[in-house]
Amino acid sequence: MNQEPEVTLASALHHGLTEAEYNRVLDILGRTPSFTELGIYSVMWSEHCSYKNSIAQLKTLPRTGKKLLVGAGEENAGLVDIGDGLAVAFKIESHNHPSAVEPYQGAATGIGGIMRDIFTMGARPIAGLNSLRFGSLDAMRTRWLFKGIVKGIGDYGNSFGVPTVAGEVYFDPCYQTNPLVNAMSVGIVQHSKVASAIAKGEGNTVMIVGASTGRDGIHGATFASEEISEKSEAKRPSVQVGDPFTEKLLLEATLEVIHGDLLVGIQDMGAAGITCSTMEMSAKGNSGMVIDLDKVPVRESGMSAYEIMLSESQERMLLVSKPGMEEKIREVFAKWDLHCVAIGTVTNDGIVRIYHHGVLKAEVPAETLVLGGGAPIYIRETLEPVYLQAVRSIDVKLIPEPTEYGAAIDALLRSPNIASKRWVYEQYDSMVRTNTIAYQGCDAAIVKIKDTEKYLSMKTDCNGRYVYLNPRKGAMIAVAESARNVVCSGGTPLAITNCLNFGNPYKPEMYWQFSEAVAGVGEACRVLDTPVTGGNVSFYNESPTAAVYPTPVIGMVGLIENRKFITPSAFQSAGDDIVLLGTNRGDINGSEYVSALHGICGADAPYFDIQEEKRLHECTLELIHAGLIRSAHDVSDGGIIVTLIESATCGVECTGFSVEVRNGMRMDHVLFGEEQSRIVVSAQRSKRETIMDVCTRHGVPAAVIGSVTNDATGHIQECVTIDLHAAKNIMSVAIGERMEEVVSAIL
Repeated sequence: MNQEPEVTLASALHHGLTEAEYNRVLDILGRTPSFTELGIYSVMWSEHCSYKNSIAQLKTLPRTGKKLLVGAGEENAGLVDIGDGLAVAFKIESHNHPSAVEPYQGAATGIGGIMRDIFTMGARPIAGLNSLRFGSLDAMRTRWLFKGIVKGIGDYGNSFGVPTVAGEVYFDPCYQTNPLVNAMSVGIVQHSKVASAIAKGEGNTVMIVGASTGRDGIHGATFASEEISEKSEAKRPSVQVGDPFTEKLLLEATLEVIHGDLLVGIQDMGAAGITCSTMEMSAKGNSGMVIDLDKVPVRESGMSAYEIMLSESQERMLLVSKPGMEEKIREVFAKWDLHCVAIGTVTNDGIVRIYHHGVLKAEVPAETLVLGGGAPIYIRETLEPVYLQAVRSIDVKLIPEPTEYGAAIDALLRSPNIASKRWVYEQYDSMVRTNTIAYQGCDAAIVKIKDTEKYLSMKTDCNGRYVYLNPRKGAMIAVAESARNVVCSGGTPLAITNCLNFGNPYKPEMYWQFSEAVAGVGEACRVLDTPVTGGNVSFYNESPTAAVYPTPVIGMVGLIENRKFITPSAFQSAGDDIVLLGTNRGDINGSEYVSALHGICGADAPYFDIQEEKRLHECTLELIHAGLIRSAHDVSDGGIIVTLIESATCGVECTGFSVEVRNGMRMDHVLFGEEQSRIVVSAQRSKRETIMDVCTRHGVPAAVIGSVTNDATGHIQECVTIDLHAAKNIMSVAIGERMEEVVSAIL
């Protein structure tokens, strides 16, 4: 029963360790590891848990700020002060590889895991967001993945009872076999109720709470640290199975014991399960543990120590009780019909000892296994990719001007990257708990903080094509646009979390993309004063044929101090001025127009200047706080024409617009260009002069480009006319029509 396989270099390599890493384990232990110990080191030193190929770069990001209470890597999630004794906890993580082979459970357990990261901080989750990437919708497998992932997110979030309030969905062939599923959660906690993922106090009781442990998810962390291949389908057992109803009970019980001041520390059992929580909590407290696996509630017979330690069964926590509080903790979890079992004690020697059937199966120094401790750290070779020479040589200005602008606009609106994501968001409950203020009506989601006058504005953002064309500039744009969306909704950006999705870090071209993108995120965050609270790195997002676009997804959270500052993106009243803040430059580089209508990816990311962006944010917030503008919508994917159409059609009723935007440039360059740092606002005509004065003071170019009408028609330069009801219908059904085909095929 207790016999384990012999450990050799071959078995270490099979577990994903390198020869050098295996030799390092031998040096640390002074002996050959047991099979259970090999499993422990293999998952804790996997890319997913150790960040061994990214931590050196991540440490260059700005991780301090005057409102930052808990920064990157310090706890399960970042924490930012929002005043009045309250803090917002938020984090984003990936579940890409599991979702590629088991889309429903992969996405569902991604939602469950990120929610647990928030409530183990003592925060009650109030909102969920997501960022999704898929291959071409023309492929049936893409539609199968799309359907399963969206349903997994919706079913788990809706059942758990936290609204899914915002997200983004992009489609490109580069994501064909490797979809990206990034999930973000946001919660609120009082400063005095914050919990820590720490174990300390010799003799204190270690308890496992929540669901039983099974064989699902074993080596899930290792699976997430390798490329997708034809063999990946065999890794379905590495995908966990979620139960949102158990998680809801776990949420309430966890918050009750945290707020009842019964705990020393608590940590979610996510990647690497019991292994990760025991090692990380011990290392954080400069402590150790003695764990008896015989006491762990299991749901499958004959589980070995290796399997119990590496299982990633969902809805479980590890906690350390304050002295004498064990019975009170048991009573709370019994009330919520959940397991609560003492499985060990805290020691003060820094060693975690694991027993099973009375036999010592593992004896390892916790510090050698954790991020920032003894886990290996690498800086890989970088090499600028050859493809950049090819894409940079493309002259997009040679693309012929459309002969029929109405047809070109219709084609752009049908692009899945521009079309309404209504098919997606209608499957999410955005109003549960009745905190959601604006879901489709603002550039960012807005959630009220109950019993206060405060609101949170939140958004996820990244254009992977921009980052592919120019990793540093593209990553800066991702930060800037997420902040710009928060600003347009009336919020002051506070901080970011990020989910960095890249290819194989051992390939110099991939690591160059990663290094450049991290540098771009850092530069933008320093200028915009939005420190990084933490997040996730997901490498190995590639198949045997290609890597995905480098996709550093940014999750931005902002604060709205007063309801009157909430600003819609929809035009409000006929006769209002339409004002462009920023400068039209006609830059179609990297645009959806060039990609969707002409099949070209080039030549660079569009124009961007971070100082212009900062001035634009400050100017826009002053206009909002002074009550000078009635709507604000940023110019991004699809260019100014898409911004105008969305502003005219996203309200309760369609309005119209009449604008003059050419300024001597080619019409398609002006309409479809995606140069950054532009916002379209509307305002009463009587406030025009004051608005211009504010813009001049901030050094932001501003021009009245037209007016809002009430005829549901868009007029551009008297040469392009758009039926806005028809445009809205095109955007609304473009994705839904394609998904009906796959639903019919499945049925």
